[in-house]
Amino acid sequence: MPTLMSGEMPCSLQAADEEQYTGAYRPRGVPLHEVRRGPYDGTRAAVLLTNGEPPAQLSFQGGRFVYVLATVTDGHATYRYAPKLSALHRRLMDSVAEAYAEHHLRKGTK
Repeated sequence: MPTLMSGEMPCSLQAADEEQYTGAYRPRGVPLHEVRRGPYDGTRAAVLLTNGEPPAQLSFQGGRFVYVLATVTDGHATYRYAPKLSALHRRLMDSVAEAYAEHHLRKGTK
């Protein structure tokens, strides 16, 4: 982790937890672990504090992918992928569903 500047806090981005994925779009045949995954999971970075607090949300690619603040522990913020708030989630899941369907057709399974 690089040296933090004044007014920054380390953070990490993680897959959605139950609170974030409950009610999110999930096409038939797509396993839950695919719904939970965000494109930036595993990223470690720093966030700029506002009035001494980390932001409630982080958005990427103009709001296409959103992560929400889950916890702050020992001066480290953890954000979780928020599929319900992410504009590209539905299209992403439809693409994943197509890939799973093609795989099952190739394997001859349902």
